[in-house]
Amino acid sequence: MKADDTLDALGLLCPVPIIKTKIKLLEMEAGKILEVLADDEGFVTDLPAWCKKTGNEFLGIEKEADYFKGYVRRAR
Repeated sequence: MKADDTLDALGLLCPVPIIKTKIKLLEMEAGKILEVLADDEGFVTDLPAWCKKTGNEFLGIEKEADYFKGYVRRAR
């Protein structure tokens, strides 16, 4: 998936990857896609739940060898 920006949250534990995602999305324009790199297992369930709660669009998670790539489209 082609992202407009990437956030490196590798090595950070819950809830820090989600907090950093929120901050980064606030810097982006509506409709832009953020790729988040994270290796915390909780990220897999936290990101879609956070998107549902905030109205941002969850676009999916890809599993790499030792980390995840999560994709979010800023809603507003």
